[in-house]
Amino acid sequence: MSGGAPAPGGRGHLLAFAALSASYFAHIGFFNPYLPLWLKDQGLPIFTISLLAAVQSLTRVFAPYAWGALSDHTGERVRLLRISAAIALAASFGLWFQGGAWWIALVLLVLFTHTSSMMGLTEAAMAHLVAGDWGRYGRIRLWGSAGFLVTVFVAGEWFERFGMRHFPMWAGATLALVLFAAWRLPDVREPPAAAHQQRVPVGPVLRQPAVRWFLAALCLHVTAHFAVYGFLSLYLDSLGYSKGMIGFLWAVSVLAEVVWFFGQGRFIARLPMARWLLVCGAVGVARMAITGAAGQWLWAILLAQALHALSFAAHHTTCIALVTRYFPGRLRGRGQALFTVVGYGIGGVVGVLLGGAIASRFGFGIMFGVAALLCLLATGCAWRLGRIERAERLERMQPGTEP
Repeated sequence: MSGGAPAPGGRGHLLAFAALSASYFAHIGFFNPYLPLWLKDQGLPIFTISLLAAVQSLTRVFAPYAWGALSDHTGERVRLLRISAAIALAASFGLWFQGGAWWIALVLLVLFTHTSSMMGLTEAAMAHLVAGDWGRYGRIRLWGSAGFLVTVFVAGEWFERFGMRHFPMWAGATLALVLFAAWRLPDVREPPAAAHQQRVPVGPVLRQPAVRWFLAALCLHVTAHFAVYGFLSLYLDSLGYSKGMIGFLWAVSVLAEVVWFFGQGRFIARLPMARWLLVCGAVGVARMAITGAAGQWLWAILLAQALHALSFAAHHTTCIALVTRYFPGRLRGRGQALFTVVGYGIGGVVGVLLGGAIASRFGFGIMFGVAALLCLLATGCAWRLGRIERAERLERMQPGTEP
C-alpha cells in the first residue's frame, strides 16, 4: 500500500474518493468551458476549434472499452487510475509549446485518452466500495460538482483579468491535483474477471426494438447537447458576455444539476422511465431554442441553463436506469460502455463536428436551431419507446401469458 494512503473502507477511504471526484471535476470545470476560448486565442477558426474539441468525444469511442476491459482483466482499477493521471499530467505540458493545430490535436488526443478513462475507472471502483449504498455514493459524487463550481468561477475571473495565456498552467495544476488524489487512494485490488465464465452475448439485447429506440433517443439527445458543451462559451463570448459571466452561467447549470440530484428521489418514481425520457427531450427542445433565439438577454440564458436540471441531470438518471434494466447482470459493463460510446462518443463527435460546420457557415443561432430539431427527434424516439413498453406491459397482463 502506498505510504500515507488511507486503509480500505471507512471514512478515510470515502474522503479519498471524494477528493478524487472533486479534483477531477475541478479539472473538467475549467478545461471544457475554456478550451474553445483558449483555442480561439491561438488564432484558430471556429471549424478547426470544433475539430479539436471533438478529440475528447473521439477518445470516448474507444477509451472506455479499452480501459474497462484492462481493469476487468487485472482488477487493478486504482493503479490504472494513477497511471492515467500521470500520463495526462505529462501530456498537458505539451500545451505550453506553439506547434499549431496538429500539435494541439496530438496533445489533446493523448490527454483525453487518459482523462476519459478516469470516470469509468472511478465509478467502478466506487461501486465496489459502496456495495450498493447509493446514499454514500451520492455524498462522494457531490464533491465533483463542488469542484466544478469552484474552478468554473475562479478560472473565469482569472482569464478575464489575465487573459487566456495561463490556460496550460491551469491544465497542469488541476491534473497535478488529480494525480495527488489518485495517489491517496488505497491499493484495493478487485478479483479479475474469471476467464472460464461463459460470456453473455449482447446481440439479442441490441435486437430488441425498445433498446434500439432508447439508444437512438440517447444519441440524438446528447448530439444536440454538444451545441452547449462545445460552443456555449464561444457563443456567449461573441455576444459580449465577460469570461466571468460565462463562468457564472456554466455554474448555474451545474447548480441546477446538483439541486435535481438532491431532490430527484421525490419525483423520479412518479413517471415511467420512458416518460421521463420524453419529458427530458421536450425540455431539451426548449433549452436549445431559448439559447439560440434569445441569447442576448441574460434572463433567457439563465432560464436555459437552469433547464440543465432536466435536459441533462434527469436525462442522465433516466438513461442509467434504462441501461440497468436492459443490460442486467454480466451485461451491465457492456451496457455502460455502450451508453458512453453511443452518447458521448458517437454523439459527441457528430455534435461537435456538425455544430462547428453549421456555426462557421450560418452562425450560432442556426446551430442551436438544428440542436433543437435533434432534441425533437430524440423526443419522438422516446415517445416510440413508451408505446413499445406500454404494449409489452399489456401483453404481459393477458391471461395465460408467461410472467
